[in-house]
Amino acid sequence: MRIDRIKLEDFRNYAGQEVYFDPVCNVICGENAQGKTNLLEAMVCLSTGRSHRTRSDRELIRFTREGFRLEGEIHSRDREFTSRIEAGFGKKKRITINGVPAKAASDLSAVLNTVFFCPEDLQLIKEGASARRRFIDTSLCQLRPRYAAALTEYQRLHEHKTRILRDCADRPDLIATLPDFNLRMAETGAILIHYRARFIKMLASCAATAHKECSGGREELGLQYKTVKTVSDPFGDHKLLVVQLLEHQRQHHYAEISSRQCLSGPHKDDLEVLLDGLNARSYASQGQTRTAALALKLAAREIHKEVIGEYPILLLDDVLSELDPKRQEYVLNRIGSGQVFITCCEEDRLHSLLKGSVYRVKNGVVT
Repeated sequence: MRIDRIKLEDFRNYAGQEVYFDPVCNVICGENAQGKTNLLEAMVCLSTGRSHRTRSDRELIRFTREGFRLEGEIHSRDREFTSRIEAGFGKKKRITINGVPAKAASDLSAVLNTVFFCPEDLQLIKEGASARRRFIDTSLCQLRPRYAAALTEYQRLHEHKTRILRDCADRPDLIATLPDFNLRMAETGAILIHYRARFIKMLASCAATAHKECSGGREELGLQYKTVKTVSDPFGDHKLLVVQLLEHQRQHHYAEISSRQCLSGPHKDDLEVLLDGLNARSYASQGQTRTAALALKLAAREIHKEVIGEYPILLLDDVLSELDPKRQEYVLNRIGSGQVFITCCEEDRLHSLLKGSVYRVKNGVVT
């Protein structure tokens, strides 16, 4: 799987740019705020239909412009694809694959998969549950189209229920609509739990191996899926999961009305990371935290390879400069297969360590 060419028009700080890439390694150099991350962001958009940095397409449009266009030539599953995204211009976002309109943004993931890693991800273990959910969701949305559809529906229902809870003090009649939303959220939430449990089981195995290699076998990494307390077995039957989610909602009914917040459901899920049986968020050192985060990201890449049969494109955004030499060497030794994009500052001279093509970015222009 690889991106052979990308074309950007009025995307972030790119007025118009077309770049052809090396099939193996691409080193992207440049000072800060020149457009290195924006280039990787465009690749993420071509794999998921949205940015990992913002929920609004409006923020992706170059200043004073009305819309943006992205186009990528992609080799995947022994076929050639051209994926295209056009947003803004006063119209609904348009996505096509080989000229055929996509039914949903998730269709892009059937063509291109990416694993994005930035310095902020090195604190993935120490951050709140939302960061780890986002990590899980990003991987699963690319791997499982049904999960992506269920997540979109669940988020829509959650937002609607939250509005009802906020307004029900002034309009008590809205409370009568909650049972319908609770049922639909339980049915959709059960799908999320089904896929998350299975993904985390695979992730635990791959991440433990990666962590053992990176840490020299000094600690054992473990993962535990934390979901709604009434769910006795996240691997259980869908109907049973729905019943257990409804029970949790029933228990929190009055608390939700009182707090005007949606307190029950898999939108509260978390991934607990353990080192030698201890919660890494509470007890891990900075070095241990970074090693565990590296293990999770590289494990996600291995899962993509196992499920899809090809390595996803690996996007390393200024990550190596944040790592000590030992961890740098570990990462570089693990990225020998598949296409890789690595950004760095001019002084890093990373291109001297890797075989591939070197690109320089300045003011939204790639040379």
